Amino acid sequence: MEKFYVTTAIDYVNSTPHIGHAYEKIAADIVARYHRIRGKDVFFMTGVDEHGSKVEKSAADAGKTPKEFCDEMAEKFQLAWTKLNLSHDKFIRTTDPDHEQAVQVLFLKLLEKGDIYKGTYTGLYCEGCEDFVRERDLDENGNCFNHKKPPKQLEEDNYFFRLTSYKDKIREWLTRCPDAVRPEGRKKEILNQLDDPELADFSVTRSRKSLTWGIPVPGKEDQVIYVWIDALSNYITGAGYPHDPVKFARYWPADLHLIGKDINKFHSIFWPALLMAADIEVPRQVFAHGFITVNGQKISKSLGNVIDPITLVDTYGADAVRFYLFAGTPFDNDGDFSIRDFADKVNAELANNLGNLLNRVLTLVDKNCGGAVPILDPGETVDHTLRQQANEIHRVVDKHMERLEFAKAIEAIFALVDQANKYLNDEKPWSLFKEGKTKEGSVVLYTCLEVLRRVTMNVYPFTPELAQKIWEQLGYSDDVGKIGDRIDDNFFDPIQPGMKINNTGPVFKRIELPEVPEDEEALVEAGQKKDDKKKKDK
Repeated sequence: MEKFYVTTAIDYVNSTPHIGHAYEKIAADIVARYHRIRGKDVFFMTGVDEHGSKVEKSAADAGKTPKEFCDEMAEKFQLAWTKLNLSHDKFIRTTDPDHEQAVQVLFLKLLEKGDIYKGTYTGLYCEGCEDFVRERDLDENGNCFNHKKPPKQLEEDNYFFRLTSYKDKIREWLTRCPDAVRPEGRKKEILNQLDDPELADFSVTRSRKSLTWGIPVPGKEDQVIYVWIDALSNYITGAGYPHDPVKFARYWPADLHLIGKDINKFHSIFWPALLMAADIEVPRQVFAHGFITVNGQKISKSLGNVIDPITLVDTYGADAVRFYLFAGTPFDNDGDFSIRDFADKVNAELANNLGNLLNRVLTLVDKNCGGAVPILDPGETVDHTLRQQANEIHRVVDKHMERLEFAKAIEAIFALVDQANKYLNDEKPWSLFKEGKTKEGSVVLYTCLEVLRRVTMNVYPFTPELAQKIWEQLGYSDDVGKIGDRIDDNFFDPIQPGMKINNTGPVFKRIELPEVPEDEEALVEAGQKKDDKKKKDK
């Protein structure tokens, strides 16, 4: 069986998860579900990054030990991903004992090879980036562009990795593999950075005088392993390196690393260089996606626009959140979150278009076909145009999904829904049955049911709960299997004539927003309070 290994960046636990974190994790889940339903052996990993000065400081501020703080925060991330219906196979923590041991093994391997050496760093260090920076990396006020704070002047003895020995090999990899780093613009950024003479060897340890919360360097009690060897190595340690060679041989190299555009350098330069030095194959693709903004602004605690994904899901449902985040904006661009646009988009597509089509068709089947998929006479033809579109939709979706063009895939799926709604309105099967034209009416309903089957299979990665509800209403029982189960050769066959449908009513409830000021966080919280009141009244 063909395998597919997809990863996300692991999140710092210095603060709780927000909608920006959720964006990348949902994207990885969409990819994982897409490949699973097409019969691949998928390994999907996400997790949290628990070491470093930011976490150490946040723990101290909370009056907890770093481990106590990390345990508490890891639970919050896991709860958020459970609420969003993620199907990850592993949630890795960089405090996992097997990960820490594996990092030490990798460090010693590179040290013995001579690719790690001792030196002294003098310069600027941004705690937010967990990276050493240069004057030209700062804004006019001397602040980091990403974190809006000035870096610290630092001088300490560290161990360094010989990045400069691998710059040509990385450039060759990028040239040889056109899709190694995507989108194309971010690949060009990496190539430009490789040409920068100031891109030098980088520190892979920190002195215990400045950082104590990290993985110890074996035999060097005054040093801890620096975040990039620690954090980046999760992609191989979680896949079995070096303690489970069978698993590692099965899943590595990663087929897709999904990361934010702000950490592209570390994943497309530092990470492949470390792998090359360790004689480990590089990943097949790194995709650096855009950010989610809120009303055009970057998500920030100081701006007060951080949206909690748990609150959002509890208020409006996981499928609504998953669908909206990927229905409008190309994945390589920044996408804006607006609660009012969210409600409008979700209501229009999931409730009005898809939900209404399903409800109308199943009601007509109940009334005119005895509650079963119409059985057509031998040689009876269904509508060729719409039928052909239904037959081709998974090929169109495949084309877009292979390029991570989520918005285009969704657009194609719902274009088919629109066509089916138009077809139903134009053909008026209710009138055909009244006029005694049973064959003609049955053809229309069968065609619409077949469209619904194809739409359901293709929308499943985006809205898995909704897809399962539709699947069951179309008549597929647990004996047949859930829609997310591994497919067989007959998965894209037509819907089975004579199969009993299960019309239990609307599958998606419209979103109603409370009347509150235009503030995203307030709208979400008000919506939750309104929902809680309804539950209490019941």
